[in-house]
Amino acid sequence: MFIIGIIFHYPQQILHIDSTSLLSFLGLSRHAAERVLFLIPIIYAGYIFGLKIGIASLAISLAIIVPRIILVSEYKADAIVESIIVIAVGLLVNLWLDTNRKRVVLTQQLITKLEESEQDMSVSEQKYRYLFEHASDAIWIQDVNGFFVDGNRAWEKLTGFSPEEVKGVHLAKFLSDKSLVLAREIRTKLINGEEFEQPYEQQFYIKGGAVRTVKMSTNAVISGGRITGFEHVARDVTQEKLQQENVRSYLQQITRVQEEERKRIARDLHDDVSPEIIILIQKLDNLASAQRLKLATIRDNLEAVRGQAVRALESLRATAQGLRPRILDDLGLVAALEWIAEGLERDQQIQASVETKNMDIQLSPETQILLFRIAQEALNNIRKHAKATEVTILLEGQDDNIKMTITDNGQGFKTPDRIEGMVSAGRLGLMGMQERARLLNGTLQIKSAPGKGTVLTVNIPRPIA
Repeated sequence: MFIIGIIFHYPQQILHIDSTSLLSFLGLSRHAAERVLFLIPIIYAGYIFGLKIGIASLAISLAIIVPRIILVSEYKADAIVESIIVIAVGLLVNLWLDTNRKRVVLTQQLITKLEESEQDMSVSEQKYRYLFEHASDAIWIQDVNGFFVDGNRAWEKLTGFSPEEVKGVHLAKFLSDKSLVLAREIRTKLINGEEFEQPYEQQFYIKGGAVRTVKMSTNAVISGGRITGFEHVARDVTQEKLQQENVRSYLQQITRVQEEERKRIARDLHDDVSPEIIILIQKLDNLASAQRLKLATIRDNLEAVRGQAVRALESLRATAQGLRPRILDDLGLVAALEWIAEGLERDQQIQASVETKNMDIQLSPETQILLFRIAQEALNNIRKHAKATEVTILLEGQDDNIKMTITDNGQGFKTPDRIEGMVSAGRLGLMGMQERARLLNGTLQIKSAPGKGTVLTVNIPRPIA
């Protein structure tokens, strides 16, 4: 391009043409219009290679143009003006091209950053969605007017509804009047930016009409500087609340039972032991106040006194045995189980047997008394409610645990879903058995159905030798 410009700019010197301009036929002999041709390489260089190369092209063009102005041109003033115009236009075009290039680069960078941001947002959204879907707590979102927007899997498991079933449904439909009042109070506080205690308890209806109690926290969803909805995170505490209520009821009832037991012991001592001791005292008084008794009479009176003392001792032993059988301390758990089984067979004509397997295990006194009390309570329930004719107590040692199974062929009963529910069903003894099993870090299971008998199983960890 520069070569062509030089040829056109110096036609007399290079091509030996008489005219000072190849464009003289256009009447431009006074002006060297060929100077304009140098704008082509200047602009091209600036466009292709950037501002620095464009300015270098300006310098080269100026170096080519100046000799003609000084040595050849007859109209130097016009030539200088024309050259300045060419250089100025070339410079302006290069500056414009550079500015435009920078703007394009900046735009491209912004587009790239925007794409990267979108990708990051997409990744973040995917991570949030994963955490949202796989969270163990129920999470759901409602809009600012209370209509359901979305919920995760835990929410679906908790309520029984799929998000599609209730999308766009107002959540007031699932709240009692009291719960709705609380929900509106929370909403108002969040909108006003007021503090409130979280988590808080709330109740709502699930599929089928059942009520669930949850511990939940609520946060505002903010978009564009304004609240667009609310996000709720909740954990089902229905069973915990039921268990707390059952434990409270259990404690109340166990306190009442303890008082009844104290009354029973006092009554037994008063009715069974006290009369025998009073009679014994009276006979001793009569014997002491008598005068000149014959030896045979004294012997008969002493025999009567001795018999009375034996009966008083037996009554006292029976009362003490009911509190804690001495056989348990003297002979161990198996003998104590056989003793209560014999009592059941003797008093109720129920065939009872005790079996053991692999019980070459040394049990602590605490373990023995707790297992004994569980068995004792189970047999008491059988005596009172089962109408059974056969009972078997099986005590067996296994690799990792000790298992006690009590089976009867009685009338059975419908068991609640959880043993904790037996308190509300009035079966306090079963709850007491479970609490004793827990004290041993064990479990208690009950399988029963009306007309099918009952199987009670206790599993406790095997003691470390």
